[in-house]
Amino acid sequence: MYAIIATGGKQYRVSEGDVIHIEKLENEVDDEVTFPVLLLGGKELKVGKPYVEGANVIGKVLKQVKGEKIVVFKYKSKKNYRRKAGHRQLYTRVQITTINEA
Repeated sequence: MYAIIATGGKQYRVSEGDVIHIEKLENEVDDEVTFPVLLLGGKELKVGKPYVEGANVIGKVLKQVKGEKIVVFKYKSKKNYRRKAGHRQLYTRVQITTINEA
């Protein structure tokens, strides 16, 4: 069985036991997080409008992590204009523990 969940403006396909990186949540390590379900898949497909009634996905926060560094470099030719900046996106690592059906 799998589920499509929405968090942080993105959608993720998850199954029990999956470990996913999602946009940073303000939860502590070992907290439980509940996500609404957009679609349930398995033997029978259930599509929500916008969410499947009574269904949810429960995950456990494993760690707060940073992504790869992205270098942002701007310049304008012949104008001596150069700007270099770096960015590391913050993520939350979550392990999916249970998928509850309606």
